[in-house]
Amino acid sequence: MAVKSDRAGELLSRLDLLHVQCDGAIAQVRLNRRAKRNALSDALVTQLHTCFLNLPDSIRVVVLSGEGEHFCAGLDLSELSEHSVAGGIAHSRFWHAAFDQIQFGRAPVIAVLRGAVVGGGLELASAAHIRIAEDSTIYALPEGQRGLFVGGGGSARVPRLIGFSRMTDMMLTGRVLGADEGQQIGLSQYRVAEGQGMAKALELARRIAENAPMSNFAVMHALPRIADLPQADGLFVESLVAAIAQAEPAAKERMRAFLDGKAGKVGRS
Repeated sequence: MAVKSDRAGELLSRLDLLHVQCDGAIAQVRLNRRAKRNALSDALVTQLHTCFLNLPDSIRVVVLSGEGEHFCAGLDLSELSEHSVAGGIAHSRFWHAAFDQIQFGRAPVIAVLRGAVVGGGLELASAAHIRIAEDSTIYALPEGQRGLFVGGGGSARVPRLIGFSRMTDMMLTGRVLGADEGQQIGLSQYRVAEGQGMAKALELARRIAENAPMSNFAVMHALPRIADLPQADGLFVESLVAAIAQAEPAAKERMRAFLDGKAGKVGRS
């Protein structure tokens, strides 16, 4: 197992468009195109896919952020080229594969948002499981003003956060939302002062890393799928997942600790 982790660490260290730092159970992954406001090139999307596919076995939580003053300003328009219909579909599906690996990978992802969270940047952020917004955060989907349509999974993920009518408004009008409005409508779950996002993310990451792995896996993989099912089907799948989770040795140990009065109390903020 250690050999596998060593090889993963060596691979991740070669990703020049990302800064990846692993510390125990927590990995920090930072977009590293500061001069481009961390705009998403094909090479960066490829490296994100590679990174999340090859996380060391020891990693239980990932904190995703951007170098500099911006999380991600979206698609790097300087790389935008004309595609045939077939080529455009293939390019979009390439982004889907990378962002699916973030949402449905092996570890929960916390995104620290600041500055521009625009276009593809918002699509990327919406693939994370928890989003923390600092004061400077702005959200926008300018594709409608550029003759484009979202292609990185935004039409599937963003409406699940804010509803399709709000996304319609953002795309048709170019409306820009600040951090407070984004928090109110559900684009972020936590709202912090400028410069405090990483501290909050690491606090949450440490808490999440303490959870039983199967519980985290079920929340990441089963919960969103159950939400898309008819209620009767969803309840049946819930029963299956609950039975699997509680049968895990880690779950049994934690239940014994709770019954023996050794577990932490609910209510930490």
